[in-house]
Amino acid sequence: MLKVNSYSARGTKLSSVTLPKTFEEKENLALLAQAIRVYEDRQHPGLAKAKTRAEVLRTKKKLYKQKGTGGARHGSRSAPIFVGGGVAHGPRGVKRVLELPLALKRKALAVAVSLKVKEGQVVSADGLGSLKKTKEANKLIEKVLAETKTKKVTLVLSEGNLGAKKIFRNFKEVRILPYKDINAYDIFFGGAIVFDKEIFVAKKAKKETKK
Repeated sequence: MLKVNSYSARGTKLSSVTLPKTFEEKENLALLAQAIRVYEDRQHPGLAKAKTRAEVLRTKKKLYKQKGTGGARHGSRSAPIFVGGGVAHGPRGVKRVLELPLALKRKALAVAVSLKVKEGQVVSADGLGSLKKTKEANKLIEKVLAETKTKKVTLVLSEGNLGAKKIFRNFKEVRILPYKDINAYDIFFGGAIVFDKEIFVAKKAKKETKK
C-alpha cells in the first residue's frame, strides 16, 4: 500500500492519501531502464544521413593513369578512402523504431512511481481547480520543493482540472502534464511528483461503476 502526503492547493498539509493499487509494483530496474531507452530513442528524429560514393559530387576523371606510377590502381576520386569522398557504412536517415508493449509501459510507470514514493518525492494536491492566482499556487510549490528536497516539480493534472495549467505555467521549475500522457521517463526524471487528487477520485468512481 503506497501512502503519500497530501496538501491543499494553497500548501496546507492534509491527511495522507493512498495511491491506487495500479501503482504498486516490485522494483524492476531492468524494465525501467528499457522503458527509458525506448522513450529516448523515439524522441530522436533519426535524420542523420551521410552521402555514399555515388552521391558525392566529384569529378568522374580517373585519379591517375593505370600504369607506370608505381602506386596502387585507383579510379574514382569519390571512393571512401579519399578526402572528400563518400562515406562507407554511414547513417542513412532511416529512423529505427523501438517498441515496448502497452502492458510493459504501464508496469514501468508503476515501477517509477513506486521508486519515487520510497524516496518521498510523491505528493497529492487537493482543490487545484479552485486556484485563481499564481501567487496562491506559489505556496504549494514552495512547500513541495522544501518537503521533497528537489529542485523541480512535475504536476500531473486530471482531465477536469487541466485549466489549472494557466496558474502554474509561469513557474520555471514546474512541468505540467495531463494524467493520460505520463510515462516512466517523465516520472523518474520529473523531480517531485504532484498528483492531482481528482485523478484518484475519478479512478475509484470508474472502478465502482464497473462493479
